[in-house]
Amino acid sequence: MADLFTVQGAGASEGPLADRMRPRTLDDVVGQDHIVGPGRLLRRAIQADRLSSVIFYGPPGTGKTSLARVIANTTRGDFVSLNAVLAGIKDIREAIDRSDERRRLYGKRTILFVDEVHRWNKAQQDALLPWVENGTVILVGATTENPFFEVNRALVSRSRIFQLKPLTAINLREAADRTLADKERGYGKWRVSFEEGALEHLVEVAGGDARSLLNALELAIETSVPWPPAEGTEILVGFEAAEESIQRRAVLYDRDGDYHFDTISAFIKSVRGSDPDAALYWLAKMVRAGEDPSFIFRRMIILASEDVGLADLAAINVVISCAQAFDRIGFPEGNFPLAHACLYLATAPKSNTTLAFFDALAEVDREDAEVPSHLRDASRDKEGFGHGEGYIYPHAYRDHWAAQQYLPTLLRGKTFYNPSRIGYEGKIREEVLKKRELQVALIIGDAHGDAADGEFLSWSASSKGREGWFKRLESGRSALLLSDRDTILEQCSIVRHHRILIAAANDGLLLWECLRRAPEGLSAALVDSDTAREALLRYAAGIDEPEQPIIAVQKSGGPLLPSPEDADTWFDCHSFDHILAREPWRRGFGAAPQAAFTAFAEAARNLLADSGDLVLLQSPPKLGERISRILADEDSKTAELIRRLAEAEEAFFAATEGAGRWTWDAETLEHSFTAAGFQTTLTVLDQAEERLLTERDISLWFDPERSSWGSFIHKALGEKDFQVLSAMLRDRAKQGPILWKWRSLLLKGMVK
Repeated sequence: MADLFTVQGAGASEGPLADRMRPRTLDDVVGQDHIVGPGRLLRRAIQADRLSSVIFYGPPGTGKTSLARVIANTTRGDFVSLNAVLAGIKDIREAIDRSDERRRLYGKRTILFVDEVHRWNKAQQDALLPWVENGTVILVGATTENPFFEVNRALVSRSRIFQLKPLTAINLREAADRTLADKERGYGKWRVSFEEGALEHLVEVAGGDARSLLNALELAIETSVPWPPAEGTEILVGFEAAEESIQRRAVLYDRDGDYHFDTISAFIKSVRGSDPDAALYWLAKMVRAGEDPSFIFRRMIILASEDVGLADLAAINVVISCAQAFDRIGFPEGNFPLAHACLYLATAPKSNTTLAFFDALAEVDREDAEVPSHLRDASRDKEGFGHGEGYIYPHAYRDHWAAQQYLPTLLRGKTFYNPSRIGYEGKIREEVLKKRELQVALIIGDAHGDAADGEFLSWSASSKGREGWFKRLESGRSALLLSDRDTILEQCSIVRHHRILIAAANDGLLLWECLRRAPEGLSAALVDSDTAREALLRYAAGIDEPEQPIIAVQKSGGPLLPSPEDADTWFDCHSFDHILAREPWRRGFGAAPQAAFTAFAEAARNLLADSGDLVLLQSPPKLGERISRILADEDSKTAELIRRLAEAEEAFFAATEGAGRWTWDAETLEHSFTAAGFQTTLTVLDQAEERLLTERDISLWFDPERSSWGSFIHKALGEKDFQVLSAMLRDRAKQGPILWKWRSLLLKGMVK
């Protein structure tokens, strides 16, 4: 083997052409400019004879051994060659002993070239490791397999990896032209020509392998005339001779090596990339190489779920059916179901949303949260621990769906699945997002309560247990939320680049729709607690990062809008095109209503851009439902009592006209905004929904100590009548949902 590197090239008639034409210098190397071109690290190291251990990795015929020859011709050290197929531990030890002796006695280094280094087993590679590590030998390894998988990690970590690429047609043509012109080693002594297309055929079929090309060239030329002919003889290589000289190469494919994995990878990526032509090519290559069809179908079944998924529900069924058909008929007709499955997947719409499972799996690894009580099995521990209490059976409600917390409390608002806009998923996307947003609005919003203390006729969605869920769900609350959202947004002419600020955005209801309508602008939200912000950000995690909203915390009890300076800090923006709010004072005012309205209006005026607007929807208690109306159709014997109740309720709302917490009206709200410089439009909306009243609600309302309304009515009617009314409302509540009516104010303000 050493002679291969010490002989300075053979004559034209000696040795195979591929060996005779091996490069002697770096300038002779063809097609690997990315590693040995001018200025490249490997070129500099070889020229300076400062080579450290290297491994050359690439397909056959790309120049790995040729580079080793160049190194042998260049180095001033000793060059030793081993072939891993033929050499064993004994050969390694002999080479190391001689190298160690040269280093100790003569201070000379040794470059050890190991061809097919991946063929050595672990023990053989380990035997070499200490001597590479201490510098006794400089390793030059060559392998057609990925060294990161097939070579000892320790050897790889101590070597530089250089990957050689298959030669291009231009590279191969250059190698052929050099051979035809070289008088010493090639065929320059003769006048060699080719029929049209013959040389091109040799280049094409060689498939990037210079050795294959030179072997074919040698056979084609030397069989076209009696060999050797006289110097200067004309030699014409016909197309037929070229074809016979390079029979179609066996497909480059090793079922246990890199080419196996690289080819299946190319196939999968072509299908994923919706390129049916490339997918068929790589499929054909695998079939021609004898790949196991069950392996190909296995990968296509995986792809049907991983890369097509819910975008095309039929994909996995088609592939499984094709696999079953192949099992029945086998080759050669089995090529049809193989191609059928391949083409179906390549042309199907794509979605990888099933990968959301791994996000959920990672969350389980981080936080193994407990099952919420209402989702636990009620058949075993209902009596003792209340398991299952509060669970809502979706089929009992409209559209067989009900908003309910299914994730653990710690993960409230977390999203994993984000439906794509492709195929079937595109059809269900809007419905999935709508249900999720309603669920988030109800669950996250309810977690913080609907009122400051919930004491006056407040239908509190934050009620605990079964009664709270029934109140929310039986009422068709979701439809009401969507109606409120759409009513507010209809007042705005939002375009894609607008900047929108949403106040009191704990439930996120307006936020998600604003993100959709202004994807190139800004959707900023203010919430009143870190918990609410965290929950909304969990939901927003399903949105691409650049498109996510900015959410800031404006602590409860303070102003609902920030100063321009705070807005700049929080949102990098202090000028907005729209300011929106739905029931911003649902949890109380923290001050007199008029003062709260004025503070909001003045803050909004400072934050709105020229021609900006604000829209808010708020429900005044004064325009809310009356218990007297609910009981008006009851027994006529109580008609007088109901009349007195109606008078007392009206007196309650007139007690502190325009200023009280429960007694402010449309004029109070609108005046605050006109005084701040807004041109306003105010609309009164009639609202209604069916509600279930619970014992908790009624007990709170009819408690003179805790309820302002209860205290006033108790004084106006006396203890006896007060208790009669309480009993009447309880009886009415037992009969089922009540049509609850109220009015909301929709205020739009334009900057003058």
